[in-house]
Amino acid sequence: MTGVLITAAELGALIAAGRPVTLLDVRWRLGGPPGIDAYRAGHLPRSVFVDLDTDLASAPGPAGRHPLPPTGSFQAAMRRAGVSDGGAVVVYDDADATAAARAWWLLRYFGHRGCQVLDGGYQAWVAAGGQVATAECRPGGGNFTARPGHMPVLDAEEAASLARRGALLDARARDRYRGEREPIDPVAGHIPGALSAPTTANVGPDGRFLPVAGLRARFATLGAAAGAGLVGAYCGSGVAAAHEILALELAGIPASLYVGSWSNWVADPARPVATGPEPG
Repeated sequence: MTGVLITAAELGALIAAGRPVTLLDVRWRLGGPPGIDAYRAGHLPRSVFVDLDTDLASAPGPAGRHPLPPTGSFQAAMRRAGVSDGGAVVVYDDADATAAARAWWLLRYFGHRGCQVLDGGYQAWVAAGGQVATAECRPGGGNFTARPGHMPVLDAEEAASLARRGALLDARARDRYRGEREPIDPVAGHIPGALSAPTTANVGPDGRFLPVAGLRARFATLGAAAGAGLVGAYCGSGVAAAHEILALELAGIPASLYVGSWSNWVADPARPVATGPEPG
C-alpha cells in the first residue's frame, strides 16, 4: 500500500482481492458517546475497535489529557488488535479522521510504516455500498514491536520557541484560540505567537481531505510550506493536532506534534497565555 490515505473504493478492492489488512475502528468523540457503541451498531467487517482514551493514550494528568501511552501498553494494544510489523493497517473513524489520525500518528511514532487512513471514514464506506458487520472482532496474534521516536514531538518549551521562530499551528476552533470559550481546560486562550488553524478547514463537508493543492495553499497562508521553516501543531490534548500533522504530511510539509498541547501548557500557571486575534 502506498500513500497516507485510502479511499473506500480502494479499500474495498483490496479486501475483495484477498489482500491481508488489519482494520482499526477508532471512532471517538470528546465527551461521548463512547465509540464502542457506534462500533457495536455497525462497523467494517473484520475491523477491531480501538479505544482512544485507553489504547491510544495514558491517564490524564499534568502531561495533558491524552499523554502518549507507555511503549509496552501501546504495543500490547496493537498486538491485541492484530497489528504486525510490516503488515498493512487501515484506521478509520466516523468521517473526518480526527480520531483516526491519532492512531495513524501513534503507529508512525512507534515505528509502523504501513498505516493508512480511510478518507471519509465509516460514512464514506457506507456511502460506497460497503458491507457492515455487527459481530465484535478480536483477532489478537499481532507481533508489532513498538519503537518510539519515529515522529518529531515538542515539549512546552520547544512549542513556545517554535511559536516565536517558526509556525506553531493551533488546531482548535477559532473561538477557543481567541479565548472566548473554553469548555474543557481550566484556562482559555492560546500559546503566544501561535497561529489559528482549525482542523475543520482541512476537510470538506463530507469529511474527506481537501486536494493536496488546496491544503498547500491553506498552509502557505499561515507561513507553513515545504522548505519554509519549522512547523508544529497543538490542540487541546494532542488528538486534533495529529489530524493537522496528517494534513501537513499530505501537503508535503514535515511537522512536529506538541503532544501535551493546551492541556499541558496550562498545567503550569507560570506559562504565558494570549487571547484575542492572532498576531499580525
